[in-house]
Amino acid sequence: MRAIWKGAVSFGLVSIGVKVYSATEEKDIRFHQVHREDGGRIRYKRTCSVCGEEVTYDDIAKGYDIGGGEMVILTDEDFADLPLSTSHAIDVLEFVPAEQVDPILYNKAYFLEPEGSATKPYVLLRDALSDSERVAIVKVALRQREQLATLRVREGVLLLNTMLWPDEIRRPDFGFLDEDLKVRPPELAMASSLIDSMAGEFEPDAFTDDYRAALQEVIDAKVEGREVVQPEEEEAAPAAAVDLMAALKASVERARAARGEAPSGGGAEPTPISSARSAKKAAKKAPAGKTAAKKAEPAKKAAAKKAPAKKTAAKKAEPAKKTAAKKAPAKKKSA
Repeated sequence: MRAIWKGAVSFGLVSIGVKVYSATEEKDIRFHQVHREDGGRIRYKRTCSVCGEEVTYDDIAKGYDIGGGEMVILTDEDFADLPLSTSHAIDVLEFVPAEQVDPILYNKAYFLEPEGSATKPYVLLRDALSDSERVAIVKVALRQREQLATLRVREGVLLLNTMLWPDEIRRPDFGFLDEDLKVRPPELAMASSLIDSMAGEFEPDAFTDDYRAALQEVIDAKVEGREVVQPEEEEAAPAAAVDLMAALKASVERARAARGEAPSGGGAEPTPISSARSAKKAAKKAPAGKTAAKKAEPAKKAAAKKAPAKKTAAKKAEPAKKTAAKKAPAKKKSA
């Protein structure tokens, strides 16, 4: 890594010399604009919209549009008089609990490395910051702009997180916030159950940028002159269910199944989606059912024809029963 800034952390009367490094980097695949016919790079010229001449960097100034076609031009002298700190100092203002800093304020992250003989005070500040379970609120001038930032510890290194100013955070202004929407307790309970069934420990390495990997595969295949292998298409998400509770229950069972857990209550209740799928399967099996019914009809008819024979046998059995009844008294006399 290459240091992008050098300065000192001002901690009370202690000054800690540091080097600043970008803690993150973008992995996006970048492209050049080229001419489709011959692959030549597309170049842009800086031209003036008034005179049409090409302008060098030395002749470029900063202009602020005040509306109505008027422009205020600012020169380097104008910027020189601004109250911007050029001391390359990171001034610690106060120490606050980390949970009091809304994550939406965080902008960019930088590693701080101790410079020269500043290692011991650097380690001292690092350990004291860890023990306090707080973050330091600091001010720093980076890239010709004064910024609010935090200092915290990450993997044994001081991490500088520049922050947005409060007036740079937009406030949400959406119509549904004014609507009187009521959530039923069973729905809230089922949503909580869904959250519990999908709970886990966050491991960043478990997630990958599938689009970037597929794009890199396309580029590598082009370079090597081989056929591009199309990635497997992901299953399309089902259409939104009308019944919110049914959708929540199905989602809970799906999450449990993904974790290898047994379904609760003998399985999930049918949802509009699952019911539709069952109906389709039943429709496909219907012809086979009709055929079976047709095959069963001859058997039923044959059984019906045999029924009289059973009645005849029953009639023949009746005289025998009467004869046996008459002989019964004779046995009593002999006794």
